[in-house]
Order: sequence, then C-alpha cells, then structure tokens
Amino acid sequence: MLLRECVPATPRTRLLRLTVPDGAFVFRAGQAVMAGLVASPTRSAYSIASPPSLAAHGTLELLVPADGAFGEDGLDPATVVGRALAIDGPIGDFGVPTAAEGAPLLLVGGGTGIAPLRSVALDRLDRAGAAPMVLLYSARTPDEFAFSEEFAALDRHGRLRVHQTVTRDERVGAWPGRSGRIDDALLEAALPGRDAWCLVCGPAGFVGAVAASLEGLGVPPERIVVER
Repeated sequence: MLLRECVPATPRTRLLRLTVPDGAFVFRAGQAVMAGLVASPTRSAYSIASPPSLAAHGTLELLVPADGAFGEDGLDPATVVGRALAIDGPIGDFGVPTAAEGAPLLLVGGGTGIAPLRSVALDRLDRAGAAPMVLLYSARTPDEFAFSEEFAALDRHGRLRVHQTVTRDERVGAWPGRSGRIDDALLEAALPGRDAWCLVCGPAGFVGAVAASLEGLGVPPERIVVER
C-alpha cells in the first residue's frame, strides 16, 4: 500500500493514511495489521484506526509512534510520504462480539489504545439506529488525546458520549476537565446501562486494572473484551 499522508495526531504519534488498492482490504473494526516499509525486514503490529467503510473507499488509517515506527528513529512526513508499506493481515480478534451487536457499548482507552476503539466507534456510527455508546479516554496530558476535535463533534451532536481524564499533567489550570486515573466512580458514571458490553484497550496494566474494576461493578466477565 502507498503511504499517502502522514500528519501529527499528538506530539508523540502520527496518523498515517494509506491508499488501499481497489478498496480491496477487508477487516473487522478493532483488528490490526503487521506493517513495515517495503524492502525493510522490520514489521510491527498496529491497530487500524479507521472503520471498514473507509477502506472500502480506498483509505486505511494507522496511529503509530512518531519515534520508532517501522524501525525508523523518527517518522518525518517529508521522507515517508509516497513510500510503499508492506501490510499483512488483518490480525487479531478484538472488536464487538456478535452477541453485543445490538447492546450499549462502553469503550475504554488509554494512550494509543484509542486507535481500535475509534475504528469500532465509527463503524457502529455507520449504522442507523445503533445502541448508545460511551467513550472513556485516558491520556497523560491534554495534548496526548488523539482525534480530540472529531470526538468532541460527535459528543456535541449526541452520537457518542465522551469522557476524558488526564493522569499526569502538573500544570495548574492547564486542563479544565477531569484529572486522575480511571477509577470505579468514573467507570460507573460512564456505563451506558447494566446490559452494556465493555471494550478496553491500552497498556497491559491499564487494561488489567479497568477490567478488574468493571467486574467489581458487576459487569459479567464475558461482557468485557480486552486488547493489550
């Protein structure tokens, strides 16, 4: 696939837009790919950040680290745009289970774990009459929230309820929103219903803590889907 565009998503990440030949790449929202620069032996797994409908129209989006993606020390848009990427996949089984198709969803993301959750959210919003959906998103500092404007617009229009919390910002008055790690109280407030399914993605420690909290709140383990 051709790397068509590389734009900053946060200070530490880049959003890559790839051209899909003939719209032929088929995947399920939440899945990942193995990707690397053509002619390089380095391949890394990256969750797909865009919905399947976008791939059908010729575009695939990946959220990758600015330093270290594809074995590069720095992902400079001036040098990577126009290059070819080798893509293998899709891989993984993260996503909305068949049993949860008509149920409310709570999406809980930490850091770059937002990528597959964005794919899941946009995929569900492609369908008319979708059940309620809430996004709970944690980042270290306010500037590390990816897709902030997009999520804010969806929240304003009542399509996706969004909660954000910052865990490490020490600048006084710099962030008017919630601060602190995702805890039981925030999870309970965000749950869109007792019949909700919960998808959790982020660092391993984050995922384990959130999953344990959800179980403690009475969410059945089979309704908690995790990706580390």
